Amino acid sequence: MSEVLFPSLTSDQETIALVENDKSYTYTEVNSRINRFASGLLGEAVDLEEERVSLFLPASMDYVTVLIGVWRAGGIAVPLNVASPISELEYYLTCARVTRLVTNSEYIDALKPLCSELGISLGTVDEILAKQPGSLPDMEPSRRAMMLFTSGTTNKPKGVVSTHHTIRAQIETLLKAWAWTDKDVVPLFLPLHHIHGIINILCCGLWARAKVHLFPKFDMPDITAKVKDNVFNVFMAVPTIYVKLIQYFESLNMEEVNAICQGFKNMRLNISGSAACPAKLFEQWQSLTGQILLERYGMTEIGMGISNPYNGVRRAGYIGQPLPGVDVQLFDEKHAPISAEGVAGEIRIRGDNVFLEYWDNPEATAESFRDGWFCTGDVAVIEDGYYRIMGRSSIDIIKSGGYKLSALEIEGMLLTHEDIREVAVIGVEDETWGEAVVAVIGIKEGASLHYEDLKNWCDGKMSSYKIPKAIKIVDSLPRNAMGKVTKPDLKKLI
Repeated sequence: MSEVLFPSLTSDQETIALVENDKSYTYTEVNSRINRFASGLLGEAVDLEEERVSLFLPASMDYVTVLIGVWRAGGIAVPLNVASPISELEYYLTCARVTRLVTNSEYIDALKPLCSELGISLGTVDEILAKQPGSLPDMEPSRRAMMLFTSGTTNKPKGVVSTHHTIRAQIETLLKAWAWTDKDVVPLFLPLHHIHGIINILCCGLWARAKVHLFPKFDMPDITAKVKDNVFNVFMAVPTIYVKLIQYFESLNMEEVNAICQGFKNMRLNISGSAACPAKLFEQWQSLTGQILLERYGMTEIGMGISNPYNGVRRAGYIGQPLPGVDVQLFDEKHAPISAEGVAGEIRIRGDNVFLEYWDNPEATAESFRDGWFCTGDVAVIEDGYYRIMGRSSIDIIKSGGYKLSALEIEGMLLTHEDIREVAVIGVEDETWGEAVVAVIGIKEGASLHYEDLKNWCDGKMSSYKIPKAIKIVDSLPRNAMGKVTKPDLKKLI
């Protein structure tokens, strides 16, 4: 059987695997439904021969059924964002050459015209489920299993293909590093077209025989009520969620806030990822809940590669150290490895966790590897043994006046300003500086901010060449589904 068909999903495991609304499903029930779905997909076929089957589903029993059912039938699962507009869906479906799309009754009517136009078979889980599970194929570990699209924050999304072996490696390194057990209970409210929700929460949870509570979206009152009742002992979110939680606390009375914060304090682990966690947020969360956020680093192409320790010092502003089984090395612009601390270079990754290929794009695949290393495009520096991200080489490293500046570092400092709610720093072409540092800022309600005042505030807090040359005030920053700011949109705005 395939390496990633989950040893916990068997016919004799009566512990609870999934909780959806007021319904609970045992591992045995989930396993049976997956096998029935896989059998229904197969029909008379021996296996799906790596057929691309898309999921257009929120976090639900249906989602789990389709994802693992496609794997067991031998297909390639292509999870899609249920918040995507039709134009984006058309790109993803066409790029992946999807043959079947599985959704639920809520979305099926809206998807019919597009699927008809593209010649894609459209159905619901219930329509595909076989009455009884049939014979399922054995899977080679090297077989393609999943295609996720890159976030598109710096260029057009590419289909990242992972094998069964890749997925297992991504799961097992986190089980070890983050001490997963069958006693864990975790909420899953993140979009399920992204590595964070799929691997870090859902797959790790199921592999460990933990209990996963499914939410189609981040339901603040419901989730915090369960936190207060000590339902969860693990919590994973993007920085934006932690910011929203802190803002939500401001609308509650102190007794309610203390009860929720105590619920977080009682957990064994809080993790932040998918975007940089500002030091200010790290410190605010620790002050409120006593939880020291575990920040880590990953990509669609590698799963997770670097993490702060579960047992050990977690440093604000740092992503930690290489995970078990993952090789990490910094390289300079001449592709020479960097051994000294304090010298910035591109992060390159090597290990079983690295993806197989970009779908139908051999040129991009070849360009992304050098001497066996995957070139992430992220620039970092090692300080006292811990990696610190400076940003994407393509958009977060600003070349201004002969200096290479980290946009993330400047953003972190600006976020400590009492009137700034959110900020993104970009480099804008400039005749004098090469690139001028520009800050796009969302200010707090009732506040005002003028450039000269900000410039004076920055004086003494950062080097003069890092101080923004201009600012632009906006109502909100453009973000993708995982909370990452889409900086190309800001460049267009400027």
